[in-house]
Amino acid sequence: MKKTLLLAAFIASTCLGQAQESFTELPDHEASIAEEWKGVKNIRAAWGTSDVRYTWHSLPDVKTLKRSETLTAWRGERVSTQAVVYSGIATDSLSLLTIQLTSFRNGRHTLPAEAVTAAFVRYVKTDAWATPDGRGAGCGHRPDHTIYDSAMVADMIDPHIESISMDAMSTRSVWVSCQIPTDAASGTYSGMLSIKAGKRVVAKLPLNIKVMKRTLPSPKDWKFHLDLWQNPFAEARYYNTPLWSDAHLEAMRPSMEMLAAAGQKVITASIMHKPWNGQTEDYFDSMVTWTKNLDGTWEFGFEVFDRWIEFMMSCGISEQINCFSMIPWALSFPYYDVATNRMQVLRAAPGDAAYEDMWVTMLKAFSQHLREKGWFPITTIAMDERPMHAMQKAMAVIRKADPEFKVSLAGNWHPEIEADLYDYCIALDQAELLPQEVFTRRKGEGKKTTVYTCCSTHKPNTFTFSVPAEGAWYGFYVAQSKYDGYLRWAYNSWVKHPLHDTRFRSWPAGDTYMVYPHGRSSVRFEKLIEGIQACEKVRILREEFTRANDFDRLNKLNALIGKFNFNSQYTDDFPTLMRQGQEELNAL
Repeated sequence: MKKTLLLAAFIASTCLGQAQESFTELPDHEASIAEEWKGVKNIRAAWGTSDVRYTWHSLPDVKTLKRSETLTAWRGERVSTQAVVYSGIATDSLSLLTIQLTSFRNGRHTLPAEAVTAAFVRYVKTDAWATPDGRGAGCGHRPDHTIYDSAMVADMIDPHIESISMDAMSTRSVWVSCQIPTDAASGTYSGMLSIKAGKRVVAKLPLNIKVMKRTLPSPKDWKFHLDLWQNPFAEARYYNTPLWSDAHLEAMRPSMEMLAAAGQKVITASIMHKPWNGQTEDYFDSMVTWTKNLDGTWEFGFEVFDRWIEFMMSCGISEQINCFSMIPWALSFPYYDVATNRMQVLRAAPGDAAYEDMWVTMLKAFSQHLREKGWFPITTIAMDERPMHAMQKAMAVIRKADPEFKVSLAGNWHPEIEADLYDYCIALDQAELLPQEVFTRRKGEGKKTTVYTCCSTHKPNTFTFSVPAEGAWYGFYVAQSKYDGYLRWAYNSWVKHPLHDTRFRSWPAGDTYMVYPHGRSSVRFEKLIEGIQACEKVRILREEFTRANDFDRLNKLNALIGKFNFNSQYTDDFPTLMRQGQEELNAL
């Protein structure tokens, strides 16, 4: 209780209004060890790697750092690296850090100024997948964070600050991201990252960007089926805006445009109240109004649903709409009852007459509305981790309402219902159960077959304590396995204080969100994109080599991707596996 009060007092004392762009990080309870830093007098800087979370008050492994860096990219690709700044014991270590990039030139060609950006990486509170003695692993309630290995970790990429203070005997990394234009001339572009402490230049770090002749298409044209679930209710709470107001939508725009730039294909919509029983800090409410009239007939309003879908499409996400859920965890359905002039709740399960009557009526009205809007072909009625027998009963109701409705499920492998699912997302631990002929048939039918992870997977994952390279593994695995893409249940279900503490009352830290407020990305989100781009590159190269009958390079490509099979998730060295994969892919 005392630690909780101290955290609340600290947050209040730093005046962290939710609408403010700037904030102060929580203090690190791990103090520096002077003996470790005795050989470092002043502030130093060098290039590190994007695969490491550099610890706040530990000296980085200087043997792995380098004075210059070279990145290799296709046109249209986004590549990243990290510079590492570490301060010694001298008093001038307390100076404000600032960073600056020069232009990047390749002979007479220059990359646009916005193509290469640099931002400080901020520290947030995390925990661990399990307690030190192995209890409390993975999913489940976490009432006492003190029994976990809580620590401050580098994850948030913050473009909103121009300078940051640096204590003696501490480390700060700088994330450098290069978004190569699709029309950039091939060749090597050279520039410099300058780091200053106060008025003194700490380091000038050369950066070369080798742009290859091949081109990655725009994210909207990527074939990788990315499905990160959005939570607009979390953003309304965080920004303190009325739900569905203009202010709410505009506050969300940076997050959603950033999601579109990652190749997101799916809009998450909630068509009834609490589809997941209110498990997050901000539960999902219904985007459809449910009313029971005096004569007992049902009436439905779609104004909020339309506003949300139109907004998301304006952000660049328009391929699919997944509507949750006909089988909520609590099996309760709130509605406004005109006769009693109050909210009532119908409790019914798939197979009940009341359930069928209500949902057939709703889905018929929904189908008509979607057809009028032109959205019916891209809409699915979606369920999440529901038992097979319940799915069978729900699908019978859907077919009765409109047999042309598409259905999606994220959950375990059920061959009995597979053929009836347009979008089937399989838990990673069951990913190898699908026969190859199922993949082939589903692709021929234009259906989506993807894979997902959640709190139950220790690694690879995208928790705030995960090794960053784990996020890139999914893209390579999808390329090897013939899945169409990847699902993660939470893009922005922010915790109470998401800029500071990524821990939650349930599940490992970072499980509920991948990006931070005000359009701040994260190390793990950028690494996820890295893997998605690699998957797209594999697809393009396969098509190129097949058209050219270049079986030598096609066989080399398939051998490379074969290393990222299901068993590769058990490696102890994700950074090496991913780095070698990227290098071999770029060499083809």
